[in-house]
Amino acid sequence: MPTIYEVAARAGVSPATVSRVFNGQNVSADKSRRVREAAETLGFTPNRVARTLRLQNSEVIALVIPDIENPFFTSLARGVEDVAQAAGYSVVLCNTDEDHEKESRYLDIALSANMAGVILAAAGDHSDLDALIRRGRPIVAVDRGPHGYDIDAVLVDSRAGGRAATEALAAQGFRRIACITGPRDVETATLRAEGWRAAVTGLRLEHDEQHLIYADFRIDGGHKAMRQLVELPTPPDAVFVANNLMGVGALQLLAERGLLPPAVGMAVFGDLPIFAPTPLAVTLVSLPARHLGVTAADLLLKRINGDDQPPRTIVLRNQIVASS
Repeated sequence: MPTIYEVAARAGVSPATVSRVFNGQNVSADKSRRVREAAETLGFTPNRVARTLRLQNSEVIALVIPDIENPFFTSLARGVEDVAQAAGYSVVLCNTDEDHEKESRYLDIALSANMAGVILAAAGDHSDLDALIRRGRPIVAVDRGPHGYDIDAVLVDSRAGGRAATEALAAQGFRRIACITGPRDVETATLRAEGWRAAVTGLRLEHDEQHLIYADFRIDGGHKAMRQLVELPTPPDAVFVANNLMGVGALQLLAERGLLPPAVGMAVFGDLPIFAPTPLAVTLVSLPARHLGVTAADLLLKRINGDDQPPRTIVLRNQIVASS
């Protein structure tokens, strides 16, 4: 069934104008004619307007993220909410746990509830956005690129960050640098691993495939992966960990073995949470998490308000910092 947004797009007016036409409010004759012609062509009925107004669809956006317990996504969500609230929008937070089925259900809900738009940090490389795009819903990808879709995106340079972090460990004198990254089907995991591989190859450092471990972007995943590495016949003398929670797990394992940095070097993609083990001598790729959310929300609101420029990708800088 057609929606108020489709009528508005066909008539070249805002959804609010469509609402005013069917609620008998003052609208110019030209706009009223265009709205009614668009509604007739699409088979739109006025009771859809009442439902839209009851649900306040034009004032609600969905934020779909993989893990709200990760402080990175908490900060990102705060950035989205601050911008949305200032513009009069509410944010519905959807936590997928990196699960494609949960993500799909949340996207279906966003569509069926006629939410104004979606900001998505995808659970993997197989997100299905076809229905949202067919219905003209604005979507902005954040943190992770939109595989197979030409939509707006706000990212950090994961490959460059992985390379810079690994090179920073090499500059400290470490020669056998391993990599713990996330799931194989998550773009940020593969890009950060590619950055690690480019660094160890370019610097001619010792490495083999045993030094690259795919985990689950969670604390337990980092702990298990670090245990695998230290139990190798020739363990690495340093490790690049591709997200903050896995960094916590890796540090927990090193603490148990009496190998906390600098005994074993470590670089982490993202800022470590305050509950990470101490003492620390860890290189960090500091991420602009809140700014990612702010920028994504700005882009989405522009689309909701009629911005029809070609899709754009905004890449924010990350920064190498040392913690001690």
